[in-house]
Order: sequence, then C-alpha cells, then structure tokens
Amino acid sequence: MLVQLSRYYGQSPETLTSDQIKSYLYYCKEKRSLSNAHINQTISALKLLYRDVLGKDWDASIKIKRPRRGHYMPDILSKQEVASMICVTPNLKHKAIIGLLYSSGIRLGELLNLRLDEIDSDRMIIRVNHGKGNISRDAILAAKTLELLRQYYAHSCPKPLIYIFESWGKRGNRYSGSSVRKIIKRACVKAGIKKNIFPHSLRHAFATHMLEQGTNLKLIQKLLGHRSLSSTMVYLHLAAIDPSIKSPLDQL
Repeated sequence: MLVQLSRYYGQSPETLTSDQIKSYLYYCKEKRSLSNAHINQTISALKLLYRDVLGKDWDASIKIKRPRRGHYMPDILSKQEVASMICVTPNLKHKAIIGLLYSSGIRLGELLNLRLDEIDSDRMIIRVNHGKGNISRDAILAAKTLELLRQYYAHSCPKPLIYIFESWGKRGNRYSGSSVRKIIKRACVKAGIKKNIFPHSLRHAFATHMLEQGTNLKLIQKLLGHRSLSSTMVYLHLAAIDPSIKSPLDQL
C-alpha cells in the first residue's frame, strides 16, 4: 500500500505532506472505488511508518480521520438450503465437509487442522485445539455428522493418517482451503442457490439457526470460540424476524 502511495507521487512516503496523503486517499476512495477497509489499512501502514520507523508523533504531524466501515450483512443459508447442498453432493468426503462445517460452526482453518483423535464420539464433541487466537474449545458433534464422517472414512482409500481431511494421494498432508471453497461453490450451483456463499457462510448459518431455535447467546459464544459477546451479538441482526411480528399493512 505504501509502495502504491510512493509511486503515485514519485517520492518516499515520509516526505509527503498531510494534504498529499489526504488527496491520495480521496483518489483511492472516489476514483478507484477502493473499500473503507483498504483506506483504513493504508492509514494504519502510514501510522506504523511514522511512529515505529521514523519516530514521529502521528497525531501531531498528520491528522487523518478514518472512514467508518460499512455494516455488512452476509447472506444466510436456510436449513433447507443447507440440506439441499448436502443432498446434491455425491462425494462422501465433500458431503462430510459441508455437514461438519454447518453442524459444528467451526472455522475453515479449524476444519483443515482437525485431527482424527479430536472427534469424541462417546461425548459427541469435537475438540478444537488452537483455534483462532490460540483458544481451544469443544464444538458440537451432531449425530448425522458422525454418520457422514463414518461413511466417508469407511470408503476412503487410502485412509486419512493424521487429519480427518487430507490431500488426495498425500497421506498426512492437510486438505487445502481452496478445495473446500470449490466444494461449497459447486454444491450451491447444483442446489440452485444464488446467494454469495463461502465456507464461513456455514458458520454464520449455524449460529443464526441456533439463535432462532432459542439457544442462549452465551452458549453460542462459547461454541463459536468468540472472546467477546459483542462478536456473537451480530447474529441478533441476522436471525429471522419473529413470525409473531406483523407488518402494519397486515393489520389493516
């Protein structure tokens, strides 16, 4: 980002004036239509350069307001759409991946790092070791997911050695995130789902559906591995509107 800024003016970033930086950020926003997140990352990079490298006081030398990030509302899959994605996926490994992501709410990286000995079928839990923020937790192991995993393992050749999902022909090597993304996209196409769906969308669906069925928000926080309850509270905005709430038009 700083390289782009330097090339734009043909001079080193530390020699730029406040007005030059503001003009460049305006250009990025209005002319190149770059996101607020990109603008904020550029400002953070400049702040790091000034304070940690050049030893200058950022607030005293350059005063630039950060743009507010827009409130993003991701597409949420319905229970029927998730069921359809699993149903139209013939490959047992791919079917198990979709089922596991949705039924447990684990992240993509956590799925890829999941080892064979971290599935506890006696207690019906999944031990997620060293999740985001190096936090370990227990996630739900659904009975239907356990059945999918058993079917997948029974028909696997060769059998997974370390991780539940391993690269084809490379025992002991983790499955790739790009492969999982392709599986999700392919399942959506086959199921006729037009929403913008990614592996993380299944985590959103898990949390939203748990909330809609009355699960306590603190429990959902624990299952998702969120440090802060505020991170979990976003699902209050994504949950379906209470069907008992009627539009004024229906009251006429």
